[in-house]
Amino acid sequence: MAGDTETHLSDSAENDNIIRQSFLIGVSGGTASGKVAILSQDSFYRELTPEQKAKALKGQFNFDHPDAFDNELVMQTLWQIMQGKTVQIPVYDFFTHSRKDEFVTVYPADVVLFEGILMFYSQEIRDLFQMKLFVDTDADTRLSRRVLRDIGERGRDLEQVLTQYITFVKPAFEEFCLPTKKYADVIIPRGADNLVAINLIVQHIQDILNGGLTKRHNGCMNGHSTPARQRLTSESSSRPH
Repeated sequence: MAGDTETHLSDSAENDNIIRQSFLIGVSGGTASGKVAILSQDSFYRELTPEQKAKALKGQFNFDHPDAFDNELVMQTLWQIMQGKTVQIPVYDFFTHSRKDEFVTVYPADVVLFEGILMFYSQEIRDLFQMKLFVDTDADTRLSRRVLRDIGERGRDLEQVLTQYITFVKPAFEEFCLPTKKYADVIIPRGADNLVAINLIVQHIQDILNGGLTKRHNGCMNGHSTPARQRLTSESSSRPH
């Protein structure tokens, strides 16, 4: 009996030391609560040199190129999140094209959704996600949303937005973002308008919040998992139910 008691105490101690790992979801191709934390790749732009900042103020710097992002900081942040730590997310000022002297505190969460146009470009970062979503939205829709956002939220004029789109955004999307679509576990045609796909994903996240983390614990501690390779095509998602 004494031996059994010691075993139970040992098992209890081991369970107390288990780290509750966040379930990381990467979202690319477009912008992606409770216990779901949402982070954006836009928060991780690199600090620009004076020459680069001068170009940025004229709309002549390519913010859609992989080199524009601080991937080292992204990796460091993701690892801290996976370890259940509280993280400090930088705040980027799109008017001055620089980081502000402030941070957003993100506390441990069961599910962390990290969105950005190039979230799947780096293999090191891509391999950390237990689920990868690609939002496949019509190009005209993306452009109209960008125009409204950049004029309304970032103080740009229409000519500058369109010039930047033609010169940098569209070519970068085709060269760097679109090819990463093949790495997605789930492709969502029509973005947020695809309610069938959105509901399936929400249902899966709810399952995670209701205890799925415990079942997956042993398989994900090293940042690896076996994703269900599911493709939601336009045909299947628009089929009558």
